[in-house]
Amino acid sequence: MRVALTISGLDRIFGADLDRVLELGRAADAAGVHQLVLPDHVAIGPRLDRYPFAERFPYPPEEPWLEPMTTLAAIAAVTERTRLSTGILIAPARPAVLLAKTAATLDVLSRGRLDLGVGTGWQREELAALGVAYEDRNVRLDDTLRACRALWTDDPPVRFTSATVSFDALWCEPRPVQAGGLPLWFAGPPTEATARRVAELGVGWLPIAGTPVDDIARGIARIRSAFERAGRDPRTLEVRASGQPDELAEAGVTVRGIALGRAVSTLDDALAYVGTLA
Repeated sequence: MRVALTISGLDRIFGADLDRVLELGRAADAAGVHQLVLPDHVAIGPRLDRYPFAERFPYPPEEPWLEPMTTLAAIAAVTERTRLSTGILIAPARPAVLLAKTAATLDVLSRGRLDLGVGTGWQREELAALGVAYEDRNVRLDDTLRACRALWTDDPPVRFTSATVSFDALWCEPRPVQAGGLPLWFAGPPTEATARRVAELGVGWLPIAGTPVDDIARGIARIRSAFERAGRDPRTLEVRASGQPDELAEAGVTVRGIALGRAVSTLDDALAYVGTLA
């Protein structure tokens, strides 16, 4: 099973030397890690008690979060093979046209190595500070990624109209290197809404951390059915999740995700751990 490393827990691993994330990127590339994944928080408010996916949010408000697209661009410059991914990018927090441009640029500079993992975000304060109403986050996610897809694949000048994103007669060049635009991986629970998003716009599903493997298996079956209804080959579905490799493979997971910040506590430990994956 292919392996993805999520670079989280930056304060514990890197301390004040956040630039050494590039050293870790080189080591992962040398070890043949399939994906390097950067999570996304633009800013964090104090209400961590509202975190909906586990008993508690795993990091304090003062934890540093490198902006993922910027960081992945830097990692792209010092790596050759490993794919670059977000997990997840809070897509509704970014203007659709700017996101399309930023992601396409990173794909060009990395020679087609970007996988864009996207979701809505969960913290009201963060979204509000970015001008996004919490109640609008789902429709903005759909509109934003549909608009990006149009800019990446439609013949220009591109026109797009939706409830939250609209534009007329635009060229947004360069386009992604990867044929058909960027691979989109959608985060979410194993619901029909998630299945619809992945089948319409994506290549992959990112189950929420802590989702039981039985629920992951049911979600995969649901998304594969949605692929079939959309005329797509269900065998092409990609899924990245954490857990035991044998159980994940049996459920249909294609990429095992490892949150590095929960597995190690220092950069030396992280580099040694990555070396065991070679």
